[in-house]
Amino acid sequence: MDELSAKELRDRIAAGQASSVEATEAVFERIQKLEPTIGAYISTCRDRALEAAADVDRRIAAGEPVGQLAGVPVAIKDNMCTTFGATTCGSKILENFRAPYNATVVEKLLAADAVIVGKANMDEFAMGSSTENSGLKKTVNPWDTTRVPGGSSGGATAAVAGRLCFAALGSDTGGSIRQPASFCGVVGLKPTYGRVSRFGLVAYGSSLDQIGPITRTVADTALMMNVIAGHDPADSTSIDKAIAPACDYLEKLDESVENLRIAIVPQFTAGADEQVQKALSEAIEVYKELGAEIVEVDMPHLDYAIAAYYVIATAEASSNLARYDGVHYGHRTETPKDYVEVYSKSRAEAFGQEVKRRIMLGTYALSSGYYDAYYLKALKVRNLIRGDFTGAFEKSDCIMMPVAPTTAFKIGEKVNDPLQMYLSDIYTIAANLAGIPGISIPCGFDQENLPIGLQILAPTFGEEKLLRIARMYEKETDWYKREPSIDV
Repeated sequence: MDELSAKELRDRIAAGQASSVEATEAVFERIQKLEPTIGAYISTCRDRALEAAADVDRRIAAGEPVGQLAGVPVAIKDNMCTTFGATTCGSKILENFRAPYNATVVEKLLAADAVIVGKANMDEFAMGSSTENSGLKKTVNPWDTTRVPGGSSGGATAAVAGRLCFAALGSDTGGSIRQPASFCGVVGLKPTYGRVSRFGLVAYGSSLDQIGPITRTVADTALMMNVIAGHDPADSTSIDKAIAPACDYLEKLDESVENLRIAIVPQFTAGADEQVQKALSEAIEVYKELGAEIVEVDMPHLDYAIAAYYVIATAEASSNLARYDGVHYGHRTETPKDYVEVYSKSRAEAFGQEVKRRIMLGTYALSSGYYDAYYLKALKVRNLIRGDFTGAFEKSDCIMMPVAPTTAFKIGEKVNDPLQMYLSDIYTIAANLAGIPGISIPCGFDQENLPIGLQILAPTFGEEKLLRIARMYEKETDWYKREPSIDV
């Protein structure tokens, strides 16, 4: 049963050809077998999941209506609040935190009758590109257990790739869905900023964070978007229905985009590893054979994206993480002498090195005398980058580029070199700065049998066309059908 996509499983369950309980039990059998090796989950909820699955089966047998994800086992990244289990953000400071409410996306999954099997591991507070910064456990890549799964949604992507669930939700602040999706050979979508509610998502960079689906196929991504997208009055950054009306992403998914114009950015394409470049070129050739026109665009301000991003993201992080003070909730140091020691020792003991680094960088950028020189200037560069994308989309329907400069790197290879780690996001962060949607789809493998992802970017609110463009390629290839062989 684990060879099915989420949509295929949903359809079989709805038709009475499969049981949600059987599918959920199969997932937990696989988790029991492979989780000690992969390390995808921080926590699982077997009893709760099987109870939900049994309820779906009962309602279908009784002819009662069920939701769009009825009976499908899914995972969620552990920075989305749930009233069941802990919400840790991969951090020791929240190791025992119990949220008092569900995130909006969790409520939508439950309303769609999805079966939530667990909370996935992640880089602490979503700060990282390899999931090595998790304060709680290690996650490996199912394609090669000596390699990282990517980050920060590494646990969620490893769970989907390793068939430890049928789909998952991750969050993407600078590439944290698309980069691990590329490394693990699955599909990962970062929607337009505001398209999916962030209410209940523990904040890292509030103007950059976006929740999105991680799946095995483009159709599964469309299905997940049907469930989670839409306006949420609880989220002040959620886009109004009048601006971004509801859309059925599955309805026209198999319709090709006519007169498709694809933009490429030569200076970025040339910066990737040779095998990544080859896979990208071959993917573009597939589109050419389908009638697409290729145009070159110049986006000069993308050269400054990394610098602007790491000023804006760390500044917002330093503000958002100030609330973890050892007083209200979270870890508190034992026997402090005074409140200064409560704050300083609690944070020093429970935050990891990367989180501390980013808090200090952000605090510096926002400090008196440096705000204009760093933060304000970064915001101006962000506007220039948005202008580059606007210009590019006047000439094209989408932009194609690599997801990452390389395939999945070795565990420990970059952990002591923050700059090299940051550069692994060089192709993904611009989409977050501009707020536009982007997707990673499998487009090949390197000589070591490691997956390579194709990144496609579209204009604001262009998810419907973006998914159709991605599906055009998926129908012509079989990369997404390949599965890792995991040694246990």
